[in-house]
Amino acid sequence: MGFYTALCANFLFPLHERLKHHDSVALRRQLEDSQRWPADRLAQYRIERLRAFLGQIGRTVPYYRNLFAREGFDPGKVDTLASLQDLPFLTKSVIRANVEQLKAEGHGPLSRYNTGGSSGEPLIFYIGKSRKSHDVAAKWRATRWWGVDIGDPELVVWGSPVELGAQDRIRQLRDALMRSHLLPAFEMSPANLDRFVDTIRRVRPAMLFGYPSSLSLIAGHARKKGISMDGLGIKVAFVTSERLYDEQRAIIGEVFGCPVANGYGARDAGFIAHECPHGSLHISAEDIIVETVDAEGRPTAPGVAGELVVTHMATADFPFVRYRTGDVGLLSQDLCPCGRTLPVLSEVQGRTTDFVVAHDGTIMHGLALIYSVRDLQGVECFKIVQQSLDRTEVQLVTNAQFDPADEQKIARDFRSRLGEQVEVAVSQVKEIMPEKSGKFRYVVSHVKVSATDSPDSAVKG
Repeated sequence: MGFYTALCANFLFPLHERLKHHDSVALRRQLEDSQRWPADRLAQYRIERLRAFLGQIGRTVPYYRNLFAREGFDPGKVDTLASLQDLPFLTKSVIRANVEQLKAEGHGPLSRYNTGGSSGEPLIFYIGKSRKSHDVAAKWRATRWWGVDIGDPELVVWGSPVELGAQDRIRQLRDALMRSHLLPAFEMSPANLDRFVDTIRRVRPAMLFGYPSSLSLIAGHARKKGISMDGLGIKVAFVTSERLYDEQRAIIGEVFGCPVANGYGARDAGFIAHECPHGSLHISAEDIIVETVDAEGRPTAPGVAGELVVTHMATADFPFVRYRTGDVGLLSQDLCPCGRTLPVLSEVQGRTTDFVVAHDGTIMHGLALIYSVRDLQGVECFKIVQQSLDRTEVQLVTNAQFDPADEQKIARDFRSRLGEQVEVAVSQVKEIMPEKSGKFRYVVSHVKVSATDSPDSAVKG
């Protein structure tokens, strides 16, 4: 570890977290100890923590106090993780209907978040300081698995408004001090890709972080241009937020000359699992319990695909208990040879976000369109289908709070990104059906772009 990295990891970032009243530094140290506990010790710790967590929310959170009384559920009798199966699932519709009742009495500061999620249903929820501290600590631990740390030069290719819309002076100063550089993932035009490649070559980051689709597009563009990127000293490329395909892993690793570390999580469910250098996707088990269930909500065995259901035990201020993610995955019963006893998520299926292609050939992350829809009041569910470069359809399931004038707003926003000549057809429907696989895709583009394509080779018709 270099001097400046050590300064950031051991002084500047801990100071930053202390000023925000976060416990992430102490928690990361605890997690680095517990990740190698004997499996039976870790299992017992998780049961004890679950029992304490459920007891706390049963006392302080009106929704769960009422639910436990109605179900006759006694948190004090929890003696196995399977005790969770006595409780109903938490869904987006349940959260939307009980937002205030899900806030703990006497809770600390809460930050408001929203997400479209994998189901396409807009969701507003809240996160407290404990959840933030645990999520930061879990991500920090996983970063250090790969021989990099906070303060090593980092280049982030991202597209969330939280990251791109809050670049005030304090945040810019923090990023500069931590040597973190941000590139927007929305617009992958040839000119922007040239700039991204030049920035990576200039910054020479120790690590990359971003969507697998975005990083694979940058890698494919560099390869097409014949630009060497494998001698820059990049140690690892962290990818998350989408399903990582084999072809994406291959091109990112080959072009940048580094391993690719996958991560699975969501803004609502938390940082759930991180890949170690041995290739296992380890669940952050000290904080998170993952179940898999079938279409009827019954538990599936290890190795059998099921919907991933998450309980995050650092969310007492606004609890997530048996939260249905809408994603499909498989749990493994095998331990990883890396020596960490954290359970393994052997596969995540069906988690993708398509790109869309503007009329001029510019490739954009599908989130560039989602943000124009998901935060509108009265929108319960949506689906965006790019039929061609000339036509995009938007299906909305709305309630009485929806303002019909927002249909024109959606059309204007979409045309500003896709091209003024593009026809944007917005319609209200009673129901949006899932794909044949059962997975809901909230963005579908029929203008296909492969991981190795560059925007100037996108289909034009």
